[in-house]
Amino acid sequence: MAEPRLRADPADRPIAARARRSGRRPVRARRPPPRRGRRRRLVALCVVWLFVAGLGVLGYFALTLPDTDQLARSQRRPSVTILAADGSLLATYGDLFGRPLSLAEMSRYLPEAVIATEDRRFYSHFGIDPIGLIRAAITDLVAGRVVEGGSTITQQLTKNLFLTPERSLARKIREILLALWLEHRFTKNQILEIYLNRVYLGAGTYGVDAAAHRYFGISAAQLDLYQSAMIAGLLKAPTRFNPTNDRELAAARTEQVLENMVEAGFITAGEAAAARREQGALTIAAPRAGNRYFADWIAAQLADFVGPNSRDLVVRTTLDPRLQKEAEAAVDTALARYGASDAIGEGALVALAPDGAVRAMVGGQSYDASQFNRATQAQRQPGSAFKPFVYLAGLEAGLQPDDHFVDGPIAVGDWRPRDFSGHYEGDMTLAEALAQSINTIAVQVALRAGVDNIVAVAHRLGIMSPLVRDPSLALGAADVNLLELTAAYTPFANGGFGVSPYGLVEVEDTAGNLIFRRAGSGPGRVSARNSSAR
Repeated sequence: MAEPRLRADPADRPIAARARRSGRRPVRARRPPPRRGRRRRLVALCVVWLFVAGLGVLGYFALTLPDTDQLARSQRRPSVTILAADGSLLATYGDLFGRPLSLAEMSRYLPEAVIATEDRRFYSHFGIDPIGLIRAAITDLVAGRVVEGGSTITQQLTKNLFLTPERSLARKIREILLALWLEHRFTKNQILEIYLNRVYLGAGTYGVDAAAHRYFGISAAQLDLYQSAMIAGLLKAPTRFNPTNDRELAAARTEQVLENMVEAGFITAGEAAAARREQGALTIAAPRAGNRYFADWIAAQLADFVGPNSRDLVVRTTLDPRLQKEAEAAVDTALARYGASDAIGEGALVALAPDGAVRAMVGGQSYDASQFNRATQAQRQPGSAFKPFVYLAGLEAGLQPDDHFVDGPIAVGDWRPRDFSGHYEGDMTLAEALAQSINTIAVQVALRAGVDNIVAVAHRLGIMSPLVRDPSLALGAADVNLLELTAAYTPFANGGFGVSPYGLVEVEDTAGNLIFRRAGSGPGRVSARNSSAR
């Protein structure tokens, strides 16, 4: 029997066949375009590789981060603080660090002023502040220049401790990684403490305690609201807003900080207004520029007295601030009166106590214009100021004050000395010749005493520079400096005792340990009370 034939379901017929029978064009099945699929795979692959590359870059920067042990070390120059005889500040050298303070030990206004001005969201971000970055970007965009930074206190700490000031993407990545590490390693209060104790605040000071001592002469624990705001204002530009450099600019910056504190809710508008009223009585411990000639002279001697040093030092000296001020005024007055007419552009002054202590030293009219110390470094011919040594040598050689000499023409070989006035006074005593500074008689005394004896007398009294052995020495034809000349005059005032001019009295470290204290009384007697005794 024949098998039955199964009829195919029309739905099973090929689409093309059905389309031909119906007279319509066949409809092809839709497939994803090959190109679009390839693009998707390529994008996915790129994302994977970018992720891998990003991990590699982060890994590289993580492995090349600077040594974080610097957090416990301070890389700095030892500081030297030089004080006057009354304890007032003369100058500072090196990097000044104060005592590390906890937040609880600091004035409560200080951390508040810093947070209000530098990082108002400090306690809420994780080391990086996205909101602050966006706000800073908008502010800078509106201003058309960089007026606000987006760095947090944590980021600033990483820059201060671990990184260089360079502006680069690599440095920024390391800064972010270190900021995240600090936030993980320390509490917020610990980060703020480290920051406040290590940040640079101008004038060589690091940390708020050093700045408080440098600018106000007190500890950071004693700062009032206005002083705290002024120190917080230094963080933006320590040199520019330094109150010892520009008091008005520092005051304007302090006003901004007070406004920030009001906006942040740390203080009221009334408290800010009260703080502003205190600024007129604010004392800034600013050393006078003229003191630096003396301070530089002291600093140059320290190594001879304390040797190689790695400690912070406090140096007490002999300088009298009142006399120093009068000495500077005297030099200014003399230059104003005689400078133009006598073609003199600079001056110097040294004032010594009878024991050789330097009470005032002016090395020039302006330290800012020239740091060359004309009191200790300039070698000049003393001229007639040298004559007392000539007459002392004459007295020691047997001459008497009432011996008579004649002021008249004299010749020593081809040299014919004469007086500045151009005329001669004739007969006079030795004492009168010294009082009137007669050149011809000074030369006659030198010839009687002997040039070698004059050199010996000058060196014995305190002249250290080499002297020419020539009759012209009688009129000061030798180069000496003002300090040694003044020291050599001192025996005439103290009864004949030689002195070694000194300014350094005592040196201690900042812990109060005595390192050096001056002892001794100089070379002793260098001239008899009655040098004319035969």
